[in-house]
Amino acid sequence: MSVVTAAKERSAHVLLVGDLAVIAAAAKGRGIGASRLARVDDPHGDWAGRGQIAVWQPTSALAVRDRAPGRPTAAAGAAQLAWIDAACDVAARGDADALVTGPVSKEAIVRSGAPGSAHFLGHTEHLQRRLHAREVVMAFWSPALVTSLATTHLPLSRVPRAVTIDAVARATYWLVWLLSRLAIRVPRVAVAALNPHAGEGGLLGSEEARHVVPGIARAQARLRSGHIAAAIEGPIPAESAFRLARAKHWDGVVALYHDQATIPMKLLGFGDAVNVSLGLPIVRTSVDHGTAYDRAGTWTADAHGMGAAVTLARRLLERPDRGTRISARARRARTPPRQSERDRLRRRSA
Repeated sequence: MSVVTAAKERSAHVLLVGDLAVIAAAAKGRGIGASRLARVDDPHGDWAGRGQIAVWQPTSALAVRDRAPGRPTAAAGAAQLAWIDAACDVAARGDADALVTGPVSKEAIVRSGAPGSAHFLGHTEHLQRRLHAREVVMAFWSPALVTSLATTHLPLSRVPRAVTIDAVARATYWLVWLLSRLAIRVPRVAVAALNPHAGEGGLLGSEEARHVVPGIARAQARLRSGHIAAAIEGPIPAESAFRLARAKHWDGVVALYHDQATIPMKLLGFGDAVNVSLGLPIVRTSVDHGTAYDRAGTWTADAHGMGAAVTLARRLLERPDRGTRISARARRARTPPRQSERDRLRRRSA
């Protein structure tokens, strides 16, 4: 997917981070000539010329057995984590303006035993730790639906305790931020309930009254302090929240747990949806699907989702008021006053 997207991309300079032999095999499988691949030794410098696909291999080359499609080894799992970290650092230094990631095998990473792998639950949480971000929110964007999550990769039995006032407030604030960034002047947001029928006045649960309602109030206060306008309603029964959002009654929905968000998102926008991490000091987007190891090596994967992730990253780098972009390197050359979250601007994609 990545090499196909890089081959087609015309609006951004793309640096592929990974094993050169793996990328070369993927390029061959998709009919992309080997002459288009340009190895990059230092991502701080120029990446590649026009028409070439820049590839940076920050790790030792994988052995042939570790490159077998769909059969990740411990070495392959460790390499996946190393590539995430290396690409993250490129963006954090300002040598790239955004990080766009493909799917990884959480199991392969954890079982690799590599440093930092033991607690790997996904890109979102890992990048928050690596970047020392105070908070992070997982969100999904598609033309049909936009949603953020109050909790992420948790067993369902742990969700009720994790739906705190802070978690609801954080997911609500950042969903409004995302929608505002995408040029919706006054986002209309629904906050989904945890329990059936929004708790039915306490008969089916008290989380709505104890955590969701105060969380909405806290988000509204934070938005007011940042001079960000929004119309927020909730708690709304989840099935109604997503159905009416699909009908454009709301611009986005705050979901309280993983599958509450991903089931409607994948029903309505699979292939078009983009995962975006909000609250990080860098722009990070990703495809909305997994590794599909059952199709690995067939060279038939649809690259549309990766293209959508690159496109959304570019949109998030635009100035909302002017539609123009500024590179990270240009920003580093300046000493501007402290900027709000709304004004983080980068363009190139790793």
